[in-house]
Amino acid sequence: MSVPIRITAWALFLMVVGAASATAGTPAEVPLVERLVKEALEANPGLKGADARWRMAETRVAQVSSLDDPQLSLALLNYPVDSFSADEAPMTGNEIRLAQKFPFPGKLGARGNLAEQQAVWFRHMSAEERLQTERGVRDAYWRLAFEDRAIGITEKTIKVFDDLIRFVETRYQVGQAVQQDVLKAQVQRSKLTERLVNLKMKRASILADLNSLLSREMSRPLETEAGDPAVADSPGMSALEEVAEKNRPMLRAYRSLLDRYQAQKEVARLEYFPDFSLWAGYRFRDDGLPDDGTDFASVGVTVNLPVYRSRREAAVAEADSGIRMAVSQYHDARNRVNSQIQGSLSRLDSSRQLEVLYRTGIIPQASQAYRAALAAYQVGKVDYLSVQDALLSLLGYQIEHQKAVTGAQRAEAQLQAETGKSLTSLSTKQ
Repeated sequence: MSVPIRITAWALFLMVVGAASATAGTPAEVPLVERLVKEALEANPGLKGADARWRMAETRVAQVSSLDDPQLSLALLNYPVDSFSADEAPMTGNEIRLAQKFPFPGKLGARGNLAEQQAVWFRHMSAEERLQTERGVRDAYWRLAFEDRAIGITEKTIKVFDDLIRFVETRYQVGQAVQQDVLKAQVQRSKLTERLVNLKMKRASILADLNSLLSREMSRPLETEAGDPAVADSPGMSALEEVAEKNRPMLRAYRSLLDRYQAQKEVARLEYFPDFSLWAGYRFRDDGLPDDGTDFASVGVTVNLPVYRSRREAAVAEADSGIRMAVSQYHDARNRVNSQIQGSLSRLDSSRQLEVLYRTGIIPQASQAYRAALAAYQVGKVDYLSVQDALLSLLGYQIEHQKAVTGAQRAEAQLQAETGKSLTSLSTKQ
């Protein structure tokens, strides 16, 4: 195969590399990115810590909604200080007393509900961390996939330049080209090598981020798959907002925060009411007393007097402020989520449009322009820079095409994190 034909063949290969990568996967196999997500959910230490905080908060419910332990006391009562005799004074005796405190009805349930709402907050925030970890893995994977494809395209372009340099050198040797053309081609080839080094360095950084999420060694290698899972059709903005309202763990957490402060207000309100302590005692008396030492039995109730109302009023005011804060935080979080959904949806639509534009329009046209420039250069109608510029343009468009391909995947991952549902599941329901 002659050098010009081989150069043209490489250019055609560059034109179809993006389309070929989209059909190289095996549909029956679980995509690598989903396997990595599953691994991260099982191994990520941050998620384990979030689950532990949730479980720890759940244990508080039983602690605060149970009665205090009963109190058992033993007392030596009314012994004369001059003799300490048990058979002189009628009131002398040894007493055993058992007491149990009972909060005002409803207090234990209110405290348990408060603790339960705190646990619900941690449960939703644990789910939010899982969702963001999924997004982080998917985003890092598709960034890594882009670097892999950019590296592959650049390496193939360097091979095209190697053939082009040999072709220009051959023309120079027969007097059909100037030495400056050879030097320009060699300089550009060196620039592409520099770009390749930078791409590989960036790839190593992204791989370290991904391995960190997977709780792997930072340098552990990973090769991305060639195939691109199809991006599901997304519903409109209003539909995505409704999905996020129902499914986004962070929004659920802020709604539970409102329930938590309402439960705290109920606890504070019940503090206006007294608690009770019931007790029973039995006094053992000496048989030598004039009344033969008949034993005494006693029962009683103790009630605390909630007279310091300023403290209780402050507790209610604190809960009211917490309710207002929770409402504001919820609306702020919902606005931020909706804004992020809008941004992700715009990026998804733009990436889809650019992918089609590059694949069906710009890249075929750039490839045709390169082939035309190469053919014209062979017969001396254009200079070498026209060929080089056409080839570099084709390289740039190929990389931008892959950026659009992986950008759509990244936008889909972001939408899944913002709404709490994958676009595939949403499309299935429609």
